[in-house]
Amino acid sequence: MKLVTVKMPDAYIEGLDELVKDGRYSSRSEAIRIAVRDLLRRELWLRDSIPYSPKERYISAYYGRY
Repeated sequence: MKLVTVKMPDAYIEGLDELVKDGRYSSRSEAIRIAVRDLLRRELWLRDSIPYSPKERYISAYYGRY
């Protein structure tokens, strides 16, 4: 995995912290990875009606969440 630094509004960080505090995700990083995965699935991988791209299968296997 590679490190990516992102600037976000305070409200986003507070929301992420609330999701982690509630136990929905183990960390901010996990929540952000899942959000990015879902964005890529919706905007890129599924736009051509292909159910799972090779990259998506890899991510699913690697993170174990889908």
